[in-house]
Amino acid sequence: MSIQRLETGPRMSQVVVHGNTVYLAGVVASNAAGESVTKQTQDILKTIDGHLAKAGTDKSKLLSATIYITDMKTFQEMNAVWDGWVSPGNTPARATVEAKLAAPQYTVEIMVTAAK
Repeated sequence: MSIQRLETGPRMSQVVVHGNTVYLAGVVASNAAGESVTKQTQDILKTIDGHLAKAGTDKSKLLSATIYITDMKTFQEMNAVWDGWVSPGNTPARATVEAKLAAPQYTVEIMVTAAK
């Protein structure tokens, strides 16, 4: 079975397609770094939509999601954006973890896996 890699760099690929499964790297808010959790989550989800489209799928086919936030006090703020974005009736298996992220300007990082 072939493996397709999209937006590949020396360290990682943003999207990897293996068979009918699409794996996304963790996505941070490159256009909203340092802004509110709401704005960062909106930016991340827009990027995820774009990556999924490039791989020939969409959010209605999400299988799993892992969400990293730097402060659980912002859990509800992040969820308000997530709940408005996620496809009703097609919600993925999900975990949310409080974690220190790679750079202080990022407060949310989301990684998803989807079916094609």
